[in-house]
Amino acid sequence: MDRTFDRVFVIVLDSLGIGAMADAGRFGDAGADTLGHIAETVPCLNMPNLVKLGLSNLKPLQHVTPAAQPLGRYMAMNEASNGKDTMTGHWEMMGIETKKPFITFTEHGFPRELIGELEKHCGRKIIGNKAASGTVILDELGEQEINEGKLIVYTSADSVLQICGNEETMGLDTLYHYCEIARELTMRDEWRVGRVIARPYVGKKRGEFVRTSNRRDYALKPTGPTALNALKDAGFDVISVGKISDIFDGEGITESNHSKSSVHGMEQTIDIARRNFTGLCFTNLVDFDAQWGHRRNPAGYAEEIERFDKKLGELLPLLGQRDLLIITADHGNDPTFTGTDHTREQVPFLSYSPVMKTGKKLENTNTFAVIGATIAENFGVSMPRGTIGFSVLNELLEE
Repeated sequence: MDRTFDRVFVIVLDSLGIGAMADAGRFGDAGADTLGHIAETVPCLNMPNLVKLGLSNLKPLQHVTPAAQPLGRYMAMNEASNGKDTMTGHWEMMGIETKKPFITFTEHGFPRELIGELEKHCGRKIIGNKAASGTVILDELGEQEINEGKLIVYTSADSVLQICGNEETMGLDTLYHYCEIARELTMRDEWRVGRVIARPYVGKKRGEFVRTSNRRDYALKPTGPTALNALKDAGFDVISVGKISDIFDGEGITESNHSKSSVHGMEQTIDIARRNFTGLCFTNLVDFDAQWGHRRNPAGYAEEIERFDKKLGELLPLLGQRDLLIITADHGNDPTFTGTDHTREQVPFLSYSPVMKTGKKLENTNTFAVIGATIAENFGVSMPRGTIGFSVLNELLEE
């Protein structure tokens, strides 16, 4: 088969928005600008590799000098879907437009009716029921859960229902069973969350609780086949890094690699780049969002960008003439903004391959789905029926 690229790497810097979309006011996000406000807040954002690819040419940034001759092809992407969450953004990249947004319960916790159903089916009294950090809520309620046989249920700014369970006193199988019950209950439209997450931990008392690696996500399946399914069905590799496999509930994935951190995710991606494969490596780096955006910490977010940039410097020399790199985001999460929620923002599309003769700005798009459509065209596969998006492969190649 004649194709331009044998390997495509898509790296999602989770929540690195580049400015409010035109309809951001409808979401309460007018004026949000994740990257712009971070650059204004920190004295010097040191990201030479992202600058080299054209990020500061695409998005003028305070204290950051644009590249005189950027190497990449770059543009801003607007979201067509009705939402600003992780699943909506990623699904759209691969061709799905979500018209009915996932529900979040950040402000007031889950409805009494849902909590009552969970208590009845699980046989335990529920405590928590609020938006919280997973480590903080364990220190607050872990002892009570263990000593009184209660069940910690909590949420976040994402569309998630999370259940804690002590591996030694509750047991993993019991925790997973409770999550299966919760997943079934939250299929109802009024309670429909994107993911139910099992959060196992060990320890007996406050200050000693530690979450384990036995987390399990019970995600909704994508509402239809995506570019990932098309690639897998055609015999190409679809390698996921980070929470990509969870976001797509394993659909269209041929190999899944879970990451301990965003730095670890980049290390995994670099290792994959040293291997021979034909197809897509799809990476999500979640710490930007989970550690810094939701916690409204612009300095920590800036440091995460700089850590990524160093790893990007290790990845770039591994890319050959038959490789394409795309760096993007799934939504915004302005760490200087009010509240702790995601923000409705444009996201960057930075692309690079050694085959590109020059870098330049491309025309902004009205959907994230150009990513999946471009990858599909490169590999000569058709996007599934009902998907959205259009390819920009020619724009990436023209001189």
